Amino acid sequence: MKDHTTRRYAFVTALNVLITVAEFIGGFVSGSLSLLSDAVHNLSDVGAIIISFVAHLISNRRSNQKKTFGYDRAETLAAFTNGVILILISVALFIEALERFWEPTEISGGIMLVVSVIGLLANLLSMLVMHQAGSDNLNVRSTFIHMLSDALSSVAVVIGAIFIYFWHITWIDPVMTMLVSVFVFREACILTGKAADVLMESNPDIDLDQVNQLVLSYSEIKNIHHVHVWRYSDRYVMLDAHVNVNADLTAGEFEALTQAIAQKLERFGINHINFQVECERGKNDQMITSERSQE
Repeated sequence: MKDHTTRRYAFVTALNVLITVAEFIGGFVSGSLSLLSDAVHNLSDVGAIIISFVAHLISNRRSNQKKTFGYDRAETLAAFTNGVILILISVALFIEALERFWEPTEISGGIMLVVSVIGLLANLLSMLVMHQAGSDNLNVRSTFIHMLSDALSSVAVVIGAIFIYFWHITWIDPVMTMLVSVFVFREACILTGKAADVLMESNPDIDLDQVNQLVLSYSEIKNIHHVHVWRYSDRYVMLDAHVNVNADLTAGEFEALTQAIAQKLERFGINHINFQVECERGKNDQMITSERSQE
């Protein structure tokens, strides 16, 4: 294993498999449907973690003739997939919580409490490990949210077990589950939206007017058009544009000019630029040009 993130994924995957097995055994022994439900939730998360883990390994592969951009977006695809899975899980948990109001379950609070506390501690450890892997990576973030949803679910089970064991109050369990599901749904929607923006090559909230002003502040640049700014992955924000220059500008001069502009554009978060040089063609075009208008 070549990097710390890979080791963290492996550790969290193994730990969550153990949590799931323990909760299944505890659920069957105690007769707790709530604990079994949490075990099923953890089982789905194990699958999501494996997806993230595999995507992380794929993303480390080098670019080749078939994948000239490389494999960085494998992690974005995994983040989007896991976001959708989280949305479905949160909706299912909310519906299940509603059903428990009408069909309360009999639970052996003692075993449920012990197993759920163990599960909570393990989930908190998993959260800590994934948080240290880097919160700026969407794929790592999706795994972290899975761990967070597991931890919150475990908290709900622990609180439910305490109230059931000491005071025989059963309605607290579905209430806590509903609160957890609403929180997870919100976080999952945000995560999925960010991943979708990357996949749709959306502008990552960069003010294009400021980019336009910066580029045109160099006297050698007469116009900039066909501007495209997008986040390729967590590591790269790219700018592609056509620029009009004087016909007598040499290749060496333009290279030095491009390097100077690239350094200034870093303040916007743009770290990869590509300019197509033109003299007359497109000199009157606007910064954003619809592709359909050219047909």
